[in-house]
Amino acid sequence: MPDSRNYIVAIVLSLVVLLGWQYFIVQPKVEEQRRQDEIAQTAAQSQTAQSQSPQTPSAPGAPGTAPVPGATGLPSLAGGVTVPASRDTVIAASSRVAIQTESLNGSINLTGGRIDDLHLVKYHEEVDPGSPTITLLSPSGSASPYYANVNWTGDPGAPVTLPTPTTVWTQDGTGALTAENPVTISWDNGEGLIFKRTISLDKDYMFNIEQSVENATDADVRLYPYGLISRHGKPHTTGFYILHEGMIGVFGEEGLKEVDYDDVEETGEVRPGKAASGWLGITDKYWATALVPADGGEFQGRFSYGKAAESFQADYLGDVVVAPAGGSAKSTTRLFAGAKQVDIIDGYQDEYGIHNFELMIDWGWFHFITKPMFFMIDWFYKLVGNFGVAILLSTVVVKLIFFPLANKSYVSMSRMKLVQPQMIEIRERHKDDKAKQQQAMMELYKKEKINPLAGCLPVVVQIPVFFALYKVLFVSIEMRHAPFFGWIKDLSAPDPTSIFTLFGLIPWDAPSFLMIGIWPLIMGVTMFVQMKMNPAPTEPAQQMIFNWMPVMFTFMLGTFPAGLVIYWAWNNSLSILQQYVIMRRQGVKVELFDNIKSMFAKKSKTESS
Repeated sequence: MPDSRNYIVAIVLSLVVLLGWQYFIVQPKVEEQRRQDEIAQTAAQSQTAQSQSPQTPSAPGAPGTAPVPGATGLPSLAGGVTVPASRDTVIAASSRVAIQTESLNGSINLTGGRIDDLHLVKYHEEVDPGSPTITLLSPSGSASPYYANVNWTGDPGAPVTLPTPTTVWTQDGTGALTAENPVTISWDNGEGLIFKRTISLDKDYMFNIEQSVENATDADVRLYPYGLISRHGKPHTTGFYILHEGMIGVFGEEGLKEVDYDDVEETGEVRPGKAASGWLGITDKYWATALVPADGGEFQGRFSYGKAAESFQADYLGDVVVAPAGGSAKSTTRLFAGAKQVDIIDGYQDEYGIHNFELMIDWGWFHFITKPMFFMIDWFYKLVGNFGVAILLSTVVVKLIFFPLANKSYVSMSRMKLVQPQMIEIRERHKDDKAKQQQAMMELYKKEKINPLAGCLPVVVQIPVFFALYKVLFVSIEMRHAPFFGWIKDLSAPDPTSIFTLFGLIPWDAPSFLMIGIWPLIMGVTMFVQMKMNPAPTEPAQQMIFNWMPVMFTFMLGTFPAGLVIYWAWNNSLSILQQYVIMRRQGVKVELFDNIKSMFAKKSKTESS
């Protein structure tokens, strides 16, 4: 059986590959995407803003999907080219109903009845609380339209006049939409049909939209309810492979469906199967919009891309609703538009019975570890009031959980150190016969009751925990702009200091790969110390890997969230203490300083020769 060190090297190399992929492949792509986004945004100010209208889902039997004309309200330039107006200008140009709660402010556009103006009051663009609040939705005609709406589409065999994006609705009554005050808007088509929408909103981010039709004609009217979320222009995404941003939904038994912007742009349309329960929408890293169709009937979901306006749309078409002659009919849709806060998302799932709504937050493959990890950190945060301290306390809990495995590992490693001279003697005696060498090693392990794999087992087990914590720090909005102490103002962002600027003393904007802050350096030192507590590998290749590994990890983790680096440094420190105590109890010499001296002595000898 091979030496356990080979297994550890294999595991560490796997980590190096994963982190290296993040550092050398993903990070440059993110920088390139950000640069292209800036160029595209600048170009958008002088390019054509053609149709900014959504597509209406076709009723069954309709000959396809027809675009619905919309009011752009854009100023024209010579040659018919139009440019987006400022967001405030577009909003001021239309009649609106204000939205005002403790979590949201904005307005509903009475032209089209769209919810297209929304700010998240509790969240800011920067750490500075004086920075602008997050803009989630914006109207058609602005630079980045992003809006939601519900409406009806008709039966192709019996066309009726229906509301369109240009329809001007009338508010019944007065007052803003608040958590205590629903609003109703209405429109009369002049042909015996009166359409109404009653919109209510809770204190957080869930709209309830009940649309109804009163039929004063002498014939039944068949209508199909639909809802849509439309976003124009491809938004900037983080570009990390561990996080989905784009089209998302849950469709009954089919489950979770995630479609990237590039994929729907390439295919033009993605249609999941019909479902009796679920939801669909568009998600960013921290924010999302999602439609929850009415319970009790099936709906057909769709993700689509419109090339003319570079628009991405999530929409659904519900089952037929019949408004009898002299009667009325209604359909209800819920709209989530806000921050992906864990307790709020889970609360909506429980309160309204929304199927797998928790999957709005991308917990990843290790969902069964990631979410409990979040709850543990969040519990400690509520106890101590600091997410950084909560991470440190959670690390102690994780170490206690894995203590039996780690203890067994360090005991086994200590025993292997005691028989190190015998292992070297066996290698020398059978250096030309690998089979006999392995056989002699196995006999030695059996005689001394050593399990060579025991040393790597805790490492293997803790890898999912490491990635689960990384996921928690990366995707949970609770960690966004959460401070630690000193210079760490945002645990979800990299350490802002850099050794290459003398930690801010030199006025130089260092590139991202040189942002090696204080905490990455601390992490690198603890990793170096942990490795030097054991004898250096006998093979030169392994020696080189172990000597350079702390340096590599320091550079790679320099761009990672500060909270993750703090966790790793603290975890290394606890492991060093635990290993030191166990080695002393086993009567094994702690060769930390001897190994460091040996490393520099070998280096000096190599340079002199």
